[in-house]
Amino acid sequence: MGKMGTALAVRLTGLGHEITVWNRTAAKAQAAAQAGAKIAATPRELASNSEVIISILTNAEAIAAAFDGKDGLLAAEVSGKLFIEMSTVRPVTEKALGAKVGAKGGALIDCPVGGTVGPARDGKLLGFVGGAAADVARAKPLLDQMCRRVEHVGPIGSGASMKLAINLPLLVYWQALGEALVLCKPLGLDPARILDIFADTSGGPNVLKVRGPAIAKALKGEDTGAITFDIDSIRKDLQTMIEEAAALGSTLPVTARALECFDEASNEGLGKGDATLLPVRWGKQAKR
Repeated sequence: MGKMGTALAVRLTGLGHEITVWNRTAAKAQAAAQAGAKIAATPRELASNSEVIISILTNAEAIAAAFDGKDGLLAAEVSGKLFIEMSTVRPVTEKALGAKVGAKGGALIDCPVGGTVGPARDGKLLGFVGGAAADVARAKPLLDQMCRRVEHVGPIGSGASMKLAINLPLLVYWQALGEALVLCKPLGLDPARILDIFADTSGGPNVLKVRGPAIAKALKGEDTGAITFDIDSIRKDLQTMIEEAAALGSTLPVTARALECFDEASNEGLGKGDATLLPVRWGKQAKR
């Protein structure tokens, strides 16, 4: 029941689904409960009382904590149940989990999503699905209520591969934008105007159309509102991409250098801050 899990639970509850939630820190489940969800005491209880189990967790260690053990999801009788695993992790994690779920008689698809809290609340995420065709078809009506586009890209683990790939250019772009802002400093232009210009160029990604105003506010030292994707989460995803590339016998030099820059930002105390702080931090550097 982090930001994304809560947003998805609230959306599905609002669409008439009977939702039960669980979170390691019980207080974080209260927002979903206020929207009408029930709270389970353990993952085992949640799985026992649910037809479909959706998980969206921080990393492989968090997945293991939720699924394994005497009170884990797989301690319940899950034969015939469907698991939709939406975490951003390496494909090998999803493949191993799929095998464990299958051994218990359940079915698993991996469906990490592109988008943040706003799209999650509005059902406008991008879903990248890995799994058997029959299991994906079973999940599709539910996925369509969470996503504006659902792409079945292969067997279990394929969704994880695609999610890491689509996130890579976006996350590296935060650093590229910060470096570009360095070159704009002598112009003395209003930040909102600068971001509007960038958004209208061939090098401007879709994120600028949505987050450009927040970056402009950050450049002015103004409050940018609720955190949508924090810097430490970005660092985790970049590290996961580098590890996956290494497993494939390759390297990601631009990604690795971006991670070093974001590590610096985290070491300066910005780790829990919003992603918009990344280009702002670099753009404000007098010199490196």
